[in-house]
Amino acid sequence: MGKNLYQKVFESHIVAKLPSGQYQLFIGTHLCHEVTSPQAFAMLREEGLKVKYPERTFATVDHIIPTTTAARKRPLADPISEEMLSHIEKNTKDFGVRFFGPETGEQGVIHIVGPEEGVTQPGMTIACGDSHTATHGAFGAVAFGIGTSQVADVLATQTLAMSPLKTRRINFTGKLKPGVTAKDAALAYIAKLGVNGGVGYAYEFAGPVIDAMDMEGRMTVCNMAIEGGARVGYCNPDEKTFAFLRGKPYAPKADKWDEAVAYWKSVASDADATFDDEVEINCDELEPMVTWGITPAQAIPLNGNMPKISEFQGSEQKVIREAYEYMGWEEGGKMLGTPIDIAFVGSCTNGRLPDLIAAAEVLKGHKVASTVKMWVVPGSMKIKKEAEALGLDKIFTEAGAEWREAGCSLCLAMNPDKLKGRQVSASSSNRNFKGRQGSPSGRTILMSPVMVAAAAIEGKVTDVRKYIK
Repeated sequence: MGKNLYQKVFESHIVAKLPSGQYQLFIGTHLCHEVTSPQAFAMLREEGLKVKYPERTFATVDHIIPTTTAARKRPLADPISEEMLSHIEKNTKDFGVRFFGPETGEQGVIHIVGPEEGVTQPGMTIACGDSHTATHGAFGAVAFGIGTSQVADVLATQTLAMSPLKTRRINFTGKLKPGVTAKDAALAYIAKLGVNGGVGYAYEFAGPVIDAMDMEGRMTVCNMAIEGGARVGYCNPDEKTFAFLRGKPYAPKADKWDEAVAYWKSVASDADATFDDEVEINCDELEPMVTWGITPAQAIPLNGNMPKISEFQGSEQKVIREAYEYMGWEEGGKMLGTPIDIAFVGSCTNGRLPDLIAAAEVLKGHKVASTVKMWVVPGSMKIKKEAEALGLDKIFTEAGAEWREAGCSLCLAMNPDKLKGRQVSASSSNRNFKGRQGSPSGRTILMSPVMVAAAAIEGKVTDVRKYIK
């Protein structure tokens, strides 16, 4: 009987079985950012410990960094942000950890920097003190978020105590139509399975739709696994994976390349691999998806109707009622035509070059509505440079959007980018929780980058397919 990728990678990284029944798992790569690492490094200092394998740890600054050029002047205006940035600069220097800081030209969102540097590779275990670490699973890695105390554990020992997860394969069949993207596929599986559907599971994303996606699309699908309750989400590595990694700074060099690819191919799920569960998502009729509520699972096809509270049972009714009360919509209505105030393209979900290219293609020749502010935030300094070389910045600014510096920005608003009051945001990010984008009463509608661009033009939720050539 064959094994799936999760089983192969987990088993190959076991150091020992612990008395608790858990396994001590070796962590191949550890990624750090400025929010969850200061306390962890402080723990090491208190115990007089060193980072076990500093060459396996990589860090950047993303959550708190301002995304306007003027606001990046040091010291940062917000004293807490400046303190966090100063800490990660000092900690990485003192402990010998590679820091992709702004001065290097390689700074960006950690889940974008890892792949573009070639740090993320198939067959690895990858941990980071950030919930969206599943993004790296797009490369055939077993990647997951951890808490601050676990960050300290990995720094000190390069291991974690873990129990194996169950596995669920989600097969995306059919074909995505023009205007329907990886983000829509992600919202579709979360809407189908729910925010708790993946608890205790690793999700394998498979099928012809995944095979046809570029690596950036696969990263989007894996990024959202945590929103469906899964700890891990991954795709099997293939020739697209290898082509993406070839030549990256930390990827295997020429003399080691063939050996690496042979190993990467070996970790893919066997043809006769078994799973604890399998689910199919038929993408032939998939429409652009938008969220209407306060969880990513509260999503509907663009032309669909929001649910009625009476359609749910027991405690589920409470959650649906809470969403309507917070968002201010009428049950059973449509999201199509809902006015917006802010349009945001960016985040670790959709801040990559193809996302920016697609949004620019929609915006080209149009203007952002006078009632809307649009922010376009590249996921890394490298992506910003590549986008500018293609002239994307000019398309955005000529349309009336703001072209920003790299960072997490409005995704979670731990920086100056925030909603105000009851503003409504059309966002390409990953979470529509209450207050997520900086205002305790602000409202977030999740959608794809091209849908955000279309909404920015019309000042309301609209069908991007009318703008697709």
